[in-house]
Amino acid sequence: MKYDKKLINRLKRVEGQVRGLVKMMEDDQSCRDVVTQMSAVRNAIDKTMGLVVSENLQQCLIQPRADDENEQLIQEAMDLLIKSRK
Repeated sequence: MKYDKKLINRLKRVEGQVRGLVKMMEDDQSCRDVVTQMSAVRNAIDKTMGLVVSENLQQCLIQPRADDENEQLIQEAMDLLIKSRK
């Protein structure tokens, strides 16, 4: 799968958030602030993961394949989403 530049930029922003989170911890910021930032990082990752799976599904459906192969690919994508929410 070819990854869109926007997806890569999203992950770069997450990387910056994680660096900021580490600095917050090194600076002994409050637990509330640290956890709030952790939640923001998790939400950004979840959103990016959803976009990756969505894009993958779109590409799978555009490319001509046998129906059973499409069903298998869609099921794999759904399994990835479900697994990520556990």
